Amino acid sequence: MSDPEIGAMSVIASALHDLEEDAQGRVLRWAAERYGVVLGSPAAVNEAKAASEAGERAGEVSDEEISAEAPRFEHFAELFNAANPKTDVDRALVAGYWFQAILGDPSFQAANLNKELKNLGHALRHVTDALKSNQDKKPARVIQLRKAGNSRQARKLYKLTHEGLVYVQGLIAS
Repeated sequence: MSDPEIGAMSVIASALHDLEEDAQGRVLRWAAERYGVVLGSPAAVNEAKAASEAGERAGEVSDEEISAEAPRFEHFAELFNAANPKTDVDRALVAGYWFQAILGDPSFQAANLNKELKNLGHALRHVTDALKSNQDKKPARVIQLRKAGNSRQARKLYKLTHEGLVYVQGLIAS
């Protein structure tokens, strides 16, 4: 009998064989997200090796470095167009990226995200649900910093995590 793990690897290798490198990456990222597996990018692996050899802490990139590397957009519409988010969850994340990485705000409120999205004709019916979905991802793409008030509708303050920033930069790059 054959090993099921080897069989699965063979099927994946066959499926990816005829795809271009970019397409292979998208398929693998989708599969990792679908099955809750955390993967490092080849660039991160190479950085980790170099950092390890230099005796530094391997593979750590600060959120400030990500923000500094972020493409510059003068208007939210330009960022939204470049990222081309397909789901409400991604739209909320891109809007959060606008406030945090582009404008430099340390945190943001859901209402402000929806205001920007509404100006583009992409208002979210349940912006807090979209942010909650990003919080529930493993690893989380958004974290809630604070809640003002006791009701469910209380104002909440959010921040994108390192993974959220990297994810949006991936949307922009593709």
